[in-house]
Amino acid sequence: MPRSKIFPSFAEAVSDIADGSVVGFGGFAVVGMPVNLYQALAEQGAKNLTCVSNGTGGGATLPADAPNLSRLISNNQVSKVICAFTAPTRASQRLVLTEYVDKGLIEAELVPQGTLAERMRAAGAGIPAFYTPAAVGTELAEGRETRVFGGREYLLEEALPLDYAFIRAWQADAFGNLRFRRSQRNFNPVMAMAARVTIVEVEEEILPRGAIDPDDVHLPGIFVHRMVKIPPPPEGWWPRRPAEIAAQQQAGRNAR
Repeated sequence: MPRSKIFPSFAEAVSDIADGSVVGFGGFAVVGMPVNLYQALAEQGAKNLTCVSNGTGGGATLPADAPNLSRLISNNQVSKVICAFTAPTRASQRLVLTEYVDKGLIEAELVPQGTLAERMRAAGAGIPAFYTPAAVGTELAEGRETRVFGGREYLLEEALPLDYAFIRAWQADAFGNLRFRRSQRNFNPVMAMAARVTIVEVEEEILPRGAIDPDDVHLPGIFVHRMVKIPPPPEGWWPRRPAEIAAQQQAGRNAR
């Protein structure tokens, strides 16, 4: 009998993550962020992590105390971040990462968003490196290998394999076949394919094997190793549904 991929708690799902691991965090915007796994890793305490994500903050739609990459940075668990956005989206904002980088406590690697996704996709496909026109002629290309194809210059980028991928899905079956909802279908699939171990927080009940029609599977279970059903609040971290997000935003507007 194969071992179940369903874990009883987030703490158990992240318990073996070692110091120095490379961890990818799926999602941009609020719906696809694995906030419960962020919290579990903060409590687990692994150090010297290399964290890969689209950005380093939680976004304007998350509560100020919601778990995100900034929580791990403030916890002194992170030595390096690889992100498409290492700076705030507004000049008035200041990220926790900025403070740590300015003090020399964290290394930050800026990667164009499409290149970041392709580096992980390449890792999942067994491709060690590829050429892309993105970042050619910028500071990001200084001192790095380029080649000319068809009269155009391209920059060599290496694949980005992960030790662990933390992702969030709307629906799953017991084998790990996943369905995503709205912006959950961003970095989550490519991160899962690039990772040695993929850990998923699931919004809906985890269905029996085969309950999801193969035509409706967005990520095959072969790429999924551990799953945890998100419990109801307060045990499960907000947000649980896009409708809840919209309701909270409307309530904030009404209160002004």
